[in-house]
Amino acid sequence: MSANVELDHVTIRFADFTAVDDAHLRIEEGEFFSFLGPSGCGKTTILRTISGFLEPTEGSVRIGGRDMAGVGPNKRPTALIFQNLALFPLMSVADNIAFGLEVRGASRADRRRRADELLSLIALPNHGDKMVSALSGGQKQRVAIARALAVEPEVLLLDEPLSALDLRLRQHMRTELRTIQRRVGITFIYITHDQGEALTMSDRVAVMSNGVIQQVGSGPEVYNNPATAFVASFVGENNAFFGKVARAENGHAMLETSFGPLRGRNPKGLKPGEEAILFVRPEGLLLGAGNDANQFESEILANELEGSMVHVRLAGATPKAITVSLTNDGSAVAARPGARLKASFDPDRATILPKGPLADE
Repeated sequence: MSANVELDHVTIRFADFTAVDDAHLRIEEGEFFSFLGPSGCGKTTILRTISGFLEPTEGSVRIGGRDMAGVGPNKRPTALIFQNLALFPLMSVADNIAFGLEVRGASRADRRRRADELLSLIALPNHGDKMVSALSGGQKQRVAIARALAVEPEVLLLDEPLSALDLRLRQHMRTELRTIQRRVGITFIYITHDQGEALTMSDRVAVMSNGVIQQVGSGPEVYNNPATAFVASFVGENNAFFGKVARAENGHAMLETSFGPLRGRNPKGLKPGEEAILFVRPEGLLLGAGNDANQFESEILANELEGSMVHVRLAGATPKAITVSLTNDGSAVAARPGARLKASFDPDRATILPKGPLADE
């Protein structure tokens, strides 16, 4: 069984500090939904409020249409997986999984049967009698998920559960988590600062900054059509060109920059004279001959090989370099530091947004 979750204009304050400011959204039942943002942006505060460990200062939380005001964590149809997993080292794997059922008074036979069912679900059959210390990091992660699922929650809350794993194991567990979520069909609400996790696993993502939800959308929507300068600079790598709008027509705008006039999409309908930032992804830039509408020349700072990709760093108007990412297919332009060459991009692959704070500021 699954449930939707609604945040109805939720604000959470601690004395004079506003941790979450007017969060308003609906998470559909059975959805894998992620809150993405840097440390301190308010995403874990939202999770703790959904789980019942915090009460909103203003607004309300509803789960399955029911207002959760005054309902404690143990009475909510939720289960929470902590960052440190909090498995019991002196219990077997099966006893760890069935602990919540034991608290609820289930018989030992029923507990073991349910534990074995969940061990099969998480692809760890015949591991029930092992001690937790005998498991790998990824196996412990799966046991923590099974323990949370044992009490049959309608919503599973996950607070950066993969952060302690190494890169290869994190990437593997992304696939595992998504597979498990699809099998059980319940609502997953996931907290992370890792863009790869959010984009890979989620049906939708809420990007947060300083307590404010900046944008909600699918991974492709957030990546390809960022709503604010913060989202554009936080989700994936992006090149930023600062300037003023010189012309705007037919859904596009021309920005006067230190590299000359550059064109891009104008989703916010910016008008001439407004300060703005043009964003174009590294994979959207070309070296050498290209689009006549958006050509500029710059000095090569570095040429970095990263397996299947070659990243060429160009001097920018700010201390941050401009990055061009090319597929390493043997035809990449030879780029020696100190040389100058032209780069270009298609206006439809660039987005012009109102000037605002960037993720690295």
